[in-house]
Amino acid sequence: MIGYLTQNHALISAFRQPRVAAAVRRQADAPGNRLFKMAPKLSDYLSENEAIAVKGSLDRPISGLVMDSRRVVPGTLFFALPGLRADGSSFIDEAVDRGAVAVVTQKIPVPTPAKVTFIQVADARATLALVARRFYKFPDRDLQVVGVTGTNGKTTVTHLIKHLLGDGRRVGLIGTVNYDLGARTVPSYKTTPESLDIFGMLAQMRDAGCRQAVMEVSSHGIDQQRVLGLGFGAAVFTNLTRDHLDYHQSMETYFDVKTRLFTGHTGSEPKVAVVNVDDPYGIRLVGRIREAVPTARVVTYGEHPDAQVRAEQVTLNFKNTAFRLVWPEGTAAVDSPLIGRYNVSNLLAALATAWGLGRDPGALLGRLRDFAGVPGRMERIEEGQPFNVLVDYAHTDDALSNALGMLRAITPGRLLVVFGCGGNRDRTKRPLMVKAVQDYADFAFATADNPRGEPLSQIFDDMQSGVTAPLKITWIEDRRRAVSLALDMAKPGDCLLIAGKGHETYQEFADTVSPFDDRQVVRELIAIKQIKRTS
Repeated sequence: MIGYLTQNHALISAFRQPRVAAAVRRQADAPGNRLFKMAPKLSDYLSENEAIAVKGSLDRPISGLVMDSRRVVPGTLFFALPGLRADGSSFIDEAVDRGAVAVVTQKIPVPTPAKVTFIQVADARATLALVARRFYKFPDRDLQVVGVTGTNGKTTVTHLIKHLLGDGRRVGLIGTVNYDLGARTVPSYKTTPESLDIFGMLAQMRDAGCRQAVMEVSSHGIDQQRVLGLGFGAAVFTNLTRDHLDYHQSMETYFDVKTRLFTGHTGSEPKVAVVNVDDPYGIRLVGRIREAVPTARVVTYGEHPDAQVRAEQVTLNFKNTAFRLVWPEGTAAVDSPLIGRYNVSNLLAALATAWGLGRDPGALLGRLRDFAGVPGRMERIEEGQPFNVLVDYAHTDDALSNALGMLRAITPGRLLVVFGCGGNRDRTKRPLMVKAVQDYADFAFATADNPRGEPLSQIFDDMQSGVTAPLKITWIEDRRRAVSLALDMAKPGDCLLIAGKGHETYQEFADTVSPFDDRQVVRELIAIKQIKRTS
């Protein structure tokens, strides 16, 4: 568990004891009672003037904070959060039955259970963020937190920054692939978790000896107050392209949400703002920051000649990326195993962030050569086959255009692609993704990505409106079969890109999650095909 007490924790046991029993009162010196008396109080984290209404006492001990009724243990303060699919207020009775002693909600139910404190607030998510930060003793004050936002590149940039800042020191990480808490690493379940988990994880990083932490900050995370009040030492903007319009409705709204991270509208202004000025939205963002926060330090990066940290004389190939790095105090030659022009941007973002935080970019270049890459980001699969196979997370039309444009320029043979579109997500980008693939690929296999609760036939119908060359694409429902057919088609000198899922190890179908890892599937299929050829 992340940020929660386990069922057998001593404090939970203390809350399980009947508080009104005479036998308990006579055992005032029992360890459980002493622990109960030392428990934090609700009033330590939430005052009456921060609420619309309070029913019950704030002067009562609590064992912890919970936003999921299934994780409630005796003594819990339960946050009934509004949601897109379900309203947390529907689970108040379950939380109370499990032992919650207090509930934060936007509407106090009638009638209310006896002996439970109810706090009505205007915004339960905002209150959760503020209370969680207090409960975990303001971990962001002890850590230099770097937040990275943008449509593409967040995962690679956060891993690069962590690698550059590490240099023998522990640096925490919160992102799409995993959560590195300093003393342990756990799989990720959400790019930007809820505020309760964020502050709980930052506290674990602090206690494990980390002094810096890097995190991906999604637009959903900003809009849903998950980073409210969190103090950022630096905030990084990578780019903005079409994505999540099922949620944001328009690119302008999407951009406005991203802007909040830099202008203090999340409750705290970053000390350093690092912005990509090769992106038109980045240029606009610089203007907004300077207007809203004139005292902010803005660091610009890109290949743009006016960028403070920029790349010149870029050379791209299948083995490495090289360019001349220029920053205000100097220049240096960069040689990185990361391939693709967009990785030039990712490298610049990390180096510009390090420079903005007071590091010498020239002194960090040796560490770049040791960077092993990020799982599922242009990850090369080498199993003795005479052609290139790469697995990548690209799942937007812009990401596919960038990836395929780069591969097209350095592939001597044909460029083959396996890809799909996720279900229950922005339907308007589906034909654009198909068009991007057909603009660059010699042949494509359209297949299932994560259909979720949407019929694959509906997803394929949306995708087919983007077809420009019907003879260069085929439709295969089973993803494993699509990968197998693509491997059969590939010849020496060709390149096969398997796009969309990257590091993911599962496929989502309605209410079912099935194991599926593109990388493992490729290795298994190549081994089977090699055995057949030699038998």
